[in-house]
Parts: sequence; C-alpha cells; structure tokens
Amino acid sequence: MTTEASKDWAGAPPPRKISWRKAGLRIGISASVLVLLFVFIPFAEVVAAMKRLTPSVWAMALVTYLCLHLIGVVKWRVLVNAAGAQLGFLHAVRAYYAGLFGNTILPTIVGGDVIRAGVAFRVVHSRAGLILGSVIDRVLDFVGLLAVAGIGALLVPRALDPQSRQVFLVVAGTLLLLGVIGAVVVAMIPVRRFRYKLRRKMVQVRRAFRAVRQRPAALVAAFLLGMLLQSLLVVLNYWLGIRAGIEVPLYVWLFVWPLAKMSGIAPTQNGIGVREAAQVALFAPFGVAASLALAVGLVFEVIIICGGLLAGLISLLMRRLLGVPAGAASSPVIPR
Repeated sequence: MTTEASKDWAGAPPPRKISWRKAGLRIGISASVLVLLFVFIPFAEVVAAMKRLTPSVWAMALVTYLCLHLIGVVKWRVLVNAAGAQLGFLHAVRAYYAGLFGNTILPTIVGGDVIRAGVAFRVVHSRAGLILGSVIDRVLDFVGLLAVAGIGALLVPRALDPQSRQVFLVVAGTLLLLGVIGAVVVAMIPVRRFRYKLRRKMVQVRRAFRAVRQRPAALVAAFLLGMLLQSLLVVLNYWLGIRAGIEVPLYVWLFVWPLAKMSGIAPTQNGIGVREAAQVALFAPFGVAASLALAVGLVFEVIIICGGLLAGLISLLMRRLLGVPAGAASSPVIPR
C-alpha cells in the first residue's frame, strides 16, 4: 500500500512494500470486529448517540485534535535534537503531520513513522540522530499511556461496586504479575541467538537510549509532554462522551481510554474495531451502555481519520511554504 504521495513525502521509497495480502487481512479483521459489535449492539442506538453531537462539536473536536498534536511535535523534536538531529520547529511540524497522514492511509503506525522520518531526512544534520530519537519517542508514547492508565487505575476503584472492585483488583494483579514475568523473560532472552535483522533492531533501541543518556532532562521533558498529550486526548474524549450522554468521572476515562488505545497494537487496520470493542468492554463495569461507548469510540475514530487527512494537506502546504526542494537531502551521520 505504497502511494506516490508517501514516496514524495519520504524522499525515498519505504524500505519494503506492504503486501496487499497482509493489508487486506488487517482491514478484514477490523471490518469483522465492527460487524460483530453491531450484531450485539443495536445500530439505531449507536447512531442516535452520535447524532447528539452537533456539527460544531465535531468541528471543535477536530481542530482540538490537530492542535493537541503540536505537543507531540515538541516532544518528538526534543528527542531527535537531543540525539543530534538539529531539526527546526516548522520542519518538525511538517514531518510530524505527514506522519499523522501516514498513520491514516497505512496499515500500522510504523508506516506513519517511516513517512515522518523520511520527510525530516532532507533537513536534519544527523539522520542517525533522527532515527534514534524517533525510536525513543515511540517507546515513551507507550510508557506514557501506561502511566496515564496507572493513574486512572489508582482512582477507579471508587467508581465500582464491591463485586466489580474485587474483579478489577484480581485482573489488575494478574496483569501486573504477567508484566513482571514478561520483564524477567525479556531480560533472560539470549539476544545473540536471534536472527541478524532482529538483533539490529534491538541494538537500534539500545543505541537510542544511549544517545540521550547524557541529556536526562530531555528524556524527562519528553516523557512529561507525552503524558500531557495523552491526558489531554483523554479529556477530549471525556468531553465527547459527555455530549453523547456518558456520565462517568474523568478518572474513569483516564483508565479506560489508554488501555483501549493500547489494544490497537492488534493486527488490524490501525486498531479500528479493536479499540472500540475494548472501550465497550472496559466501560461495562462502570455502568456505561455499550451503545454509548461504541458511539464515542466511532466518533473519535472519524476525528482521527479526518485529522490525518487534514494533517497531510497541511504538510504539503508547508512544503511549499518552506521551499523544500524535491531532491534535497543531507548526508547521513553514522552513529558510533
């Protein structure tokens, strides 16, 4: 699913093409999950909840979504510049928004990361610093989501009845135990026995952390910015939920939304379908109707898609504004 637009943005074709078979499988899984949701959840109730959101609410949510991602631009730029990329702010905005567009048209967020890096390749001092900083950015995004969900997890027991609270504590304890076991297993993995390509990826992650180890302030700042961005996206969904008729405290959203978002790593079309199903399931113990949870999930999905398309247009307009030549590229700096 490599398009001419993505080649033009990246300055070079992606390292490998995404097979139509895999892309079709991801789209098929997403479509199947959505169909199953509508089999068990009345479609009319979902539509009725979505209609409660006026056009002005949709427009305000879309503009807010794009503006909030400027925090993501600052976070990413802090990291890549800490690794030596020397990326200017306007060029960072253009590259980041191109990545948002890539997330919309490509099957996974990795495709968006490739486009984002490809755009920035032309204007950075160190391509290696760009790549390494981007790896850290992706890792911190995941850690930040976990942190926001953890804050919500500390607060949500107050919103549950005794029986649901006991179930929640058992599930939370099980997940914590599995996380500890997973960390131990990862630490004991014999890396040298892996295939060469996989070892290279693991080494890249290790280099990324080494690159900014001497600048811990940048790492902390980026982590806090990431948490801020994710928290504000939760607030945006909370606001949409209120408009649609969901009446639960904000701290419930702080728990539910990050976990639903993390479920998007499943092999689907950018998590479509799986995120909504997870949101429905996670909201159930708090008494939120499945139709309302699904409606808000679908509304935000539309905002993500429309925001990605608008971000792509903004990126193209910024290219003309900044006067970036089509074939311009700086020589890469190889990391030591």
